[in-house]
Order: sequence, then structure tokens, then C-alpha cells
Amino acid sequence: MLFTDEEYRARLAAARKRMARQGLSALIVTDPANIYYLTGYNAWSFYTPQLVFVPADGPMVLFTRAMDAGGAFRTSWLPPESIVGYPEHYVHRPTVHPFDWVAAALRERGLVAAAAGGCVGLEMDAHFFSPKAYRSLVHSLPEWTFVDSFELVNWVRSVKSAAELELMRKAARVCGGAMETAVETIGVGVRQCDAAAAISHSQITGAEEADGDYPAIVPMLPTGEAADTPHLTWSDSRFEEGQAVVVELAGAHRRYHAPLARTVMLGKPSQRLSTLAGAVAEGIEAVLDSVRPGTPVRDLARAWNDSLARHGLEKPSRIGYSIGVGFPPDWGERTVSIRSEDETVLAENMTFHVIGGMWMDHYGYELSESIRVAPDGVEVLTGFPRELIQKGL
Repeated sequence: MLFTDEEYRARLAAARKRMARQGLSALIVTDPANIYYLTGYNAWSFYTPQLVFVPADGPMVLFTRAMDAGGAFRTSWLPPESIVGYPEHYVHRPTVHPFDWVAAALRERGLVAAAAGGCVGLEMDAHFFSPKAYRSLVHSLPEWTFVDSFELVNWVRSVKSAAELELMRKAARVCGGAMETAVETIGVGVRQCDAAAAISHSQITGAEEADGDYPAIVPMLPTGEAADTPHLTWSDSRFEEGQAVVVELAGAHRRYHAPLARTVMLGKPSQRLSTLAGAVAEGIEAVLDSVRPGTPVRDLARAWNDSLARHGLEKPSRIGYSIGVGFPPDWGERTVSIRSEDETVLAENMTFHVIGGMWMDHYGYELSESIRVAPDGVEVLTGFPRELIQKGL
């Protein structure tokens, strides 16, 4: 196990405190990142239905596919009697769902009646909680009143422990090595797919005393005119002279993520790109200078917007989000977003990906850092030259 029993108990206690505040008699957790956070269970099994049942009192129960349940104890702190596998014949069947069986198992354990006095929280926006899964629970457990848990466990995750921060610092080391590989590999005549392969190799190999994990998102490489659009991956096209390549990737270590974005220019940059790079760097500095415990998130967004406005620029989308544990398809925690309307107040040991992505007309630029809210300011977890990286001059 990565963490002590005491830390896992503290996580469960924090989740139950929020459950009580939200009037929940039980919570059903289906997000693999939240399952990992509460139980330590870590496997590529989230493509089939699985859940953790968290009662207001008493032991949690992990339900997963039978072939996965047999080995779940190898990463989880839960005792064997709290890890239950549903039968294989429930997998990928059109007329039945694994949660039909799970509901019956909860009833046999006497857990349904115990939770019927209040509302039961569901992770209604979790990536791997399907409409069919929801329908199965509603039909099988008519005694329960289901409500949205509103990312309850995600919010508990937003403030990191000392042990978590050490894992994130190791993830940042993996990230730095992957970005070095990206800069070394990207060049005129190189296929985009070959650059992506080299980056992926570095991400998984990791760094000394910081092995790499699979990242929640693949390397993203918007290139040339296509850099005006975020989240593009790669093709078999070859990089050309005069193209700017936006590189966004993450280092992952024990499922903790540290993302980073930089822009690589193959040749001499245009004046408009150089001007944009300078404006973004200035804006990111303004944001980082604003970070400290007790500061409203909206103040970070204001610092960014004010800095951009001095250059006649604006960015309508958010400029950052909370990070930590990540499973595909996302490394964000889906809680705090750095934007003007977010009312969250920064707390020590929150961690964020601050990203200055500017997608213009037929060109773009990205610069980002992974950060921690330190007692007296900001700790930048990632370390890489904060500039437009030029090659081939």
C-alpha cells in the first residue's frame, strides 16, 4: 500500500463528514480515481462496472468483476470480506447489469435498510457511471432516494497530504523528463507519431527513483495552423520548418499527475507568436504571484485577465483546475476551476494545473505549470524554461 491505514481512515472520515453535511445516509462511488483514493484499489478494470459502497457507519464494500476482485487486496487496504466480485455472466449482457447483482448483495448484507432513512449519493457526472448503471440501481433499490453527491470525494481530494505531495513531486520529475524528450525529438522531418512514441516511452520509463505510470491523457501535439485548436493528438505528418508545436503532457507516478505545456518553434517565430508568448508568460507570472492560502480563486483569474488586457487580449475559458489522482480520460479533479466566477478560497496544499492556452486564428500558444499552494505563496512542481522554445535557428 502507498499510504498508511491512518491516512486511509482520515480520508474516509473526511468523506463521511461531507456526507453528513449533505444529508447522505450512504454514498456510491464509481469514479476510478475516487475508488483509488478511498480504497487504494488500482487496476485497469474500470471499463466494466464497479463501485464502492460507503455507509454512514461501518466498513466500506468494494464491488468489482469477479476476476478482478480476487486480486484487489494486492493494492487495497480493505479486508478480504469487504471485496466482493460479481459473477462473470453479468459482464456485457444486454438484458442484465452487474449492479442488479450488486443491489441484491447489498440487500443480503443488510445494508439496504440501514441506508433507507436518508438520501444515497451517486456520482452523477462520473465518466464510468452509465445511464444503464443508474437505471439498474433505481429499479433494484426502490427503498433508496438517490441524489447527486456533487463530486463529494473529489472535493475531499482537493487538499493533499504530505505523502500525496511527495508522489506529485515525483510525477513532476517524470513530466520534466518527458518534456525534455519532446523538445529533443520534435524536429523538421520527424513524424508526429514518432515524437508521440518517444514521449510515451519517457512517460512510462520515468526518472531516477520516480518510475512512470500511464498518464490519464495521451500526449497532445497541435501543430502549425492546427495549434489554434486544443486537445489534438498526432498523425503521421512530418513536422515542417516554420511550424509551432504545442506540447501538452503529464508525468504520472502511482496515479498522481503533474501536467505541463510548452510550445516548440521550428525556425524563426512570427512577430505575432513572439508577442503572444510574451503576453502569456507575463500573465502566468501574475497568476503565480497571486497564489497563497486564503486567496479567492477568482483573484487569480482577475490577475490573468488584467495582464492579458494590457496586451489587448482575452481568454474566455478557464486558466486552470485542481489536479492529483487521475485515471483516463482526465487528469483533472473536476472541482476547482480558475475562473472569475469560482468562489473557492485557496487552501494550503491544494494543487493545480495553471494553463495559459491561447488559441488564435490559425496559430496558438500554450504555457503551463503544475503548482502547490504553499504556506507563504506558491511551489511550482514542474520545472522547465518558461519561454517559447526555439529550434533550428
